[in-house]
Amino acid sequence: MPRYTTNAIRNISLVGQSGCGKTTLVEALLHAAGAISTPGSVRRGNTACDFDPIEKQYQHSLSSSVVSLDHANIHVNLVDTPGMADFIGQAIASFPAVETVTIVIDAQKGIEPVTRRMLEWAAARKLCRMIVINRIDAEGIDLPALVDDIRQEFGAECLPINLPADNCARVVDCFYEPDGDADFSSVAEAHGNILDQVVEMDEKIMELYLEQGQELSAEQLHAPFEQALREGHLVPICFTSANTLAGVSELLMLCEKLMPSPMEGNPRPFLKGEDNVAVNFSAEPDPTKHVVAHVFKVMADPFIGKLGIFRIHQGTVTRDSQLFIGDGRKPFKVSHLFKLQGKKQVEVDTGIPGDICAVAKIDELHFDAVLHDSHEDDYLHLKPLPFPVAVFGLAIDAGSRGDEQRLTSSLERLVDEDPCLTLDHDVQQNELVLRGLGDLHLRIAMEQMERRFNVKAVTRPPRIPYRETIAAEAEGQYRHKKQSGGAGQFGEVSLKIAPLPRGAGFHFKDEVKGGTIPGPFIPAVEKGVKQAMERGAVAGYPMQDIEVTLFDGKYHTVDSKEIAFVAAGKHAFLEAVTKARPQVLEPMVSLELVIPSGAMGGVSGDLTSRRGQLHGTQTLPSGDLSIKAQAPLAELNDYAGKLKSLTGGHGSYALEFSHYQAAPDSLQDELASQWKPHVGED
Repeated sequence: MPRYTTNAIRNISLVGQSGCGKTTLVEALLHAAGAISTPGSVRRGNTACDFDPIEKQYQHSLSSSVVSLDHANIHVNLVDTPGMADFIGQAIASFPAVETVTIVIDAQKGIEPVTRRMLEWAAARKLCRMIVINRIDAEGIDLPALVDDIRQEFGAECLPINLPADNCARVVDCFYEPDGDADFSSVAEAHGNILDQVVEMDEKIMELYLEQGQELSAEQLHAPFEQALREGHLVPICFTSANTLAGVSELLMLCEKLMPSPMEGNPRPFLKGEDNVAVNFSAEPDPTKHVVAHVFKVMADPFIGKLGIFRIHQGTVTRDSQLFIGDGRKPFKVSHLFKLQGKKQVEVDTGIPGDICAVAKIDELHFDAVLHDSHEDDYLHLKPLPFPVAVFGLAIDAGSRGDEQRLTSSLERLVDEDPCLTLDHDVQQNELVLRGLGDLHLRIAMEQMERRFNVKAVTRPPRIPYRETIAAEAEGQYRHKKQSGGAGQFGEVSLKIAPLPRGAGFHFKDEVKGGTIPGPFIPAVEKGVKQAMERGAVAGYPMQDIEVTLFDGKYHTVDSKEIAFVAAGKHAFLEAVTKARPQVLEPMVSLELVIPSGAMGGVSGDLTSRRGQLHGTQTLPSGDLSIKAQAPLAELNDYAGKLKSLTGGHGSYALEFSHYQAAPDSLQDELASQWKPHVGED
């Protein structure tokens, strides 16, 4: 058994904008706890978390990494996550493994786009949140203004729990200490604000507080403090410099005394069952119960095989444990159980509830899998995480003849590791398309494939994922009749179509009266409609947001067959579409840019030329501008290079799918003229 108990575990994910110092802060924490003798450096390429050669090359985290440390009476599992917007899926994927999300903010740059998104996503997942203002040793910073910005942006529940002192050379506690000197504000004021926020959670404690003033003991305040964290009523702000180590030991103290253990955090949203019959399931951090663990990360390596990293939510995992993967019927044996220290795998005998462990060489493991040791827990899964939609694409061909299978296999391994990478095979265009969150995301994936799996590929821009829909209601009727000797084919269908709101998908309604189409043939009509929608009617793109109502038809007692009603449904639908003002939809993306203020004119003009629309600008504490905009995805293929040119290499952007909207008439005409529909098909 490990030296620690579940109550002593602290699971923390460090998130925030790239460059805010998360990886360096992890090094400082490891050093302060005695886990390493000397802190590593991102610049020197010797940190515990950024161990991948490509991470060292780019000097940025590109994947999440797990390390642990022991301090005082606690065991801390830290998940260091990437901060570049293209790799934000790795940060979100860590959320089910932790009780606390620590959002790291660069004191010099202030609130940045990823900061905002991480705070919102962590709150939506009901995780405890803590803000760390890092790099307080930097020049030209205004910490009081930054705290005001944070509270204005994210709410009055964001309160300093410690403050810098002696010109940011050290940090003083404001929770346990009611008085002291600080560089700004005052310890007494911060202490009072925190206590006021905490005692609101418990009426009895509030009564005592009003009677006793600020003389409540730490024991009295612990339970309401944890409740305030769980309910989002308090988001502590603390200060550090990972470079000078100011505030690092104080941060460890906060983890020890105030951050929630697996016994205190909000339960993870497990569901048991599928689709509409799924019910809530509560995993309890009890070592004697059935095992329930969740795989939040997988890594594929040509030498060690697949490594699955999981959080144990219930029960105890040991070497020789037999675990099922999801609803699999055959268990696998845990031959080796590991704790991770970056790239190092430390073998352990036992994993207890709340801990983060790993197993290797189990090919069936996959991201988001639930591991368990009883068939009672089949069909157990976590409520899906809200990952950004992968909209950037690359069409990929094998670099050498005969490498097609190796190419597909390597790409599937990369997709297995990253929840924001998808692999599509466009049958109509015979394209293998890898989609991700941006140009850098896909470029790194290609570099990883070549380095790790020794597979080279040729890439080109893929078809933009346009869609088609209709703008009006219409009816269609078609009689399919074939007679070629012997039994024939007969089916007649009358239907009407109507547009649905964007994103509604496809609805099929059966309103046939009097048995004019027998019940067994109704699914065949729907099948034919879906076939037509998949192939498109205007420019060959899939159709969406359409309601189809089948209201009449005819059949023949001998000649009517499923194939006849499939064909009749398809052609009746296509006839209706021609009368329903069909149109092509183009994908729109939301952009968030950070640029030097002097580049505003060039950047805004370029966006306008790409049919983009600016929705707002904000001046950041660093003096840079944050711009929110929307633009068609089709206009952004070369945007990374163009933005670099316009900003002298100092601009960055993040994008995510927003919605589909009608394409301009000229583009619709161009796409329609390029389409060569299949003819003569039933």
